[in-house]
Amino acid sequence: MPESIIRLENINFAYDSKVVLKNVNLEINRGTFMGLVGPNGGGKTTIIKILLGLIEPDSGKVFINNQPINKFKDWNKIGFVSQKANTFNKGFPATVFEVVSMGLTAKLGYLKFLNKKAKQQVLHAINQVGMSEYAYRNIGDLSGGQQQRVFIARALVSEPDILILDEPTVGIDFKNVERFYELLHKLNTEQNITMLLITHDTGAMTNYATNIVCLNQTLHFHGRSEEYSALSTEDLSRIYGHPVQVIVHDHD
Repeated sequence: MPESIIRLENINFAYDSKVVLKNVNLEINRGTFMGLVGPNGGGKTTIIKILLGLIEPDSGKVFINNQPINKFKDWNKIGFVSQKANTFNKGFPATVFEVVSMGLTAKLGYLKFLNKKAKQQVLHAINQVGMSEYAYRNIGDLSGGQQQRVFIARALVSEPDILILDEPTVGIDFKNVERFYELLHKLNTEQNITMLLITHDTGAMTNYATNIVCLNQTLHFHGRSEEYSALSTEDLSRIYGHPVQVIVHDHD
């Protein structure tokens, strides 16, 4: 029987009088690679903020590992990777190793030195994303795609059960976007890390995700990626509220 890792029940949220989420029910099972798609302003980032405990819903319940979110304490089991390619400070004076080690801050504290085990964890996370040869390179010298791999390593170093990613491929060229998705697919299939990925790239999602959720205030679709692929452009345009053209990626 599938094991639930995240469950949202009847979630409602509004900024002042503007409704953003309306009666959202969603369950994510362990090992799922879920793509979260939908129009701008449809509530995708708000859902992420609720899952990370940054804001509370106006009504409804949130469960993580079958615990109410207000009782959940093991936050190092949730990794988060945000948009950063367009805003990262290229002059930030830190090596890849130092950036990834920041992912252990919650466990070790800001002023604690890394012991041997922690250093091995950092190097292992860097190796997981294929960046070992850059471990002691300044992160500002890397490409956008390489930097995002480093930020995934920072999220992985605490050995999370789930990775939540908010439009992580913004500003990355197409070739590196493909490699980025392949990395996520590998982490999902080989290490059983659950993925929740916000993206506008619906074509890529149908190639890599196991499940798709389409959110526009309410859930308009929740099912297998092949079922989402079968939706007509008319169906998608109705969901998004404007004409939609799906771009299919050819991996050959």
